Amino acid sequence: MLTWCEVDAEALAHNIRVFRAHLGPRPLLAPAVKSNGYGHGLLIAARAFLRGGADWLCVHSLDEARALRAGGVQAPIYVFGPLGPWELEEAVALSLRLVTYTHEQVQRLAALRPPPGERVRLHLKVETGNHRQGLPLPELLALAREALRHPHLEVEGLSSHFANVEDTTDHSYAELQLTRFHQAYEALCALGARPRLRHIANSAAALLWPERVMEMARVGVSAYGLWPSKETRGVAVGLWERPLALRPALTWKARVAQVKRVGEGESVGYGCTFTTTRPSLIAVVPVGYYEGYDRGLSNLAHVLIRGRRAPVRGRVCMNMIMVEVTDVPGVCLGDEVVLLGESRAEGGGGGGGGGERVSAEQLAAWAGTINYEVVARIAGHLPRVEV
Repeated sequence: MLTWCEVDAEALAHNIRVFRAHLGPRPLLAPAVKSNGYGHGLLIAARAFLRGGADWLCVHSLDEARALRAGGVQAPIYVFGPLGPWELEEAVALSLRLVTYTHEQVQRLAALRPPPGERVRLHLKVETGNHRQGLPLPELLALAREALRHPHLEVEGLSSHFANVEDTTDHSYAELQLTRFHQAYEALCALGARPRLRHIANSAAALLWPERVMEMARVGVSAYGLWPSKETRGVAVGLWERPLALRPALTWKARVAQVKRVGEGESVGYGCTFTTTRPSLIAVVPVGYYEGYDRGLSNLAHVLIRGRRAPVRGRVCMNMIMVEVTDVPGVCLGDEVVLLGESRAEGGGGGGGGGERVSAEQLAAWAGTINYEVVARIAGHLPRVEV
């Protein structure tokens, strides 16, 4: 392999155990494994989370749910992305829980029959202020009335999604959303639809407000050991004696494909955006923006080779980057390159030593994005190796 990801499955299981201890035994833990397990590998993440004590799994699409079932996952699966009418029959056959916010979906589900002894379990989504998926309260109640007309449809859950809980220290808007969410629940109860599962908490809300999680927490990025934002971590530091011990689980590696000498005053890469100021050694690494290494990292990022930092020189190409190894003794063909994660073993083609790390947060800062995108955009075709 020339580039691959190593996934510490025990770190993933550990993070679920940390959330369980933080939230207590009552709420269901439903980590999200959408988008190829936030880049960590769908089945690797799912199995590790279940070993760690997760109750449910959350996915975005029918394809993801199908892959989980084909991989032997029998745990409840909640699909919180939209499904086409043509996908609903299979979703029912796979015993999936479905987010619901259209009359067309309810009418289609009413015409289907679940496996014997089961009901189609719906999670109505109320609009509380994110204005993405969901319905305002009057329309939600009309949809609930429609669902209640069909005995094999069960309004199992009420859901919503925070718009502004993680990137801020001012949680007044999140408080407003919570108020609207509770109002929707009371209105549904008055209608005769009493959802047994209320869920709005994402990673940040579960971290900061464990006592307000209700019946289920849909944790996302923090199940992978990443903090949702520096603001969330800052608030958490003020709340607790010490922050939760979340463990990042992903290391992205490649191998040196060529080492070449470049004279002083020579340009490196497309656009001649970097010019050497001394005789230099340049290592070519076979990874680029097609593999998910952001072009915005050009001339900004560094990688780890033999335990040392090697800066990216020139523009990130579609399938290659060039890094300067002039100050890294002994670099040779085939050496491991750590693009994301920790470098552990010195020399001999290993990943280095001294505990050097390139974090998802650092890559995000260089590329002008967020840690979510850094890990989720690592190309799905790259091997994920459980370690």
